[in-house]
Amino acid sequence: MTYDKKIELFPIGFLHTPFETRAPFQPDVNIENSIEFWLELDEKYIPALDKLPFFNYIHILFYLDRIDDQVKLKAHPPSLAGKEVGLFASRSPYRPNHIALSTVRLLKIEHNILFISSIDALNNSPVLDIKPYIKSLDCREDANSGWSDFFNKQI
Repeated sequence: MTYDKKIELFPIGFLHTPFETRAPFQPDVNIENSIEFWLELDEKYIPALDKLPFFNYIHILFYLDRIDDQVKLKAHPPSLAGKEVGLFASRSPYRPNHIALSTVRLLKIEHNILFISSIDALNNSPVLDIKPYIKSLDCREDANSGWSDFFNKQI
């Protein structure tokens, strides 16, 4: 399978976090009301923020710009104590396109600054897109925890 069109992405803003060289594996849900996390959006996108404050949560797609180019097809999730899963069954940052997704609480918006809850991103990570978290679309009642459910049954 080949694809002959060029794909170009560009940042619409940058994340500001206290993490300079290493980010946590997942956002820290205990850091909800901190002023340490915000997204600075390019001012030309301010009109795109219309009605976004109606949402409690947003998805942020960002680029892992400081990950080396090594793609690891197997991952060792921290919660699995030495067990291995395939890359696409993990949240490993060592992905073919270095794209990350985090869901965060939207605390407030001031001009082009979105104050958010904790995010698992390095400071100045480029933001590719923002999408609202919509409960009826993003929360699936029959969702499971995949391999986590499987391995916990074996214990």
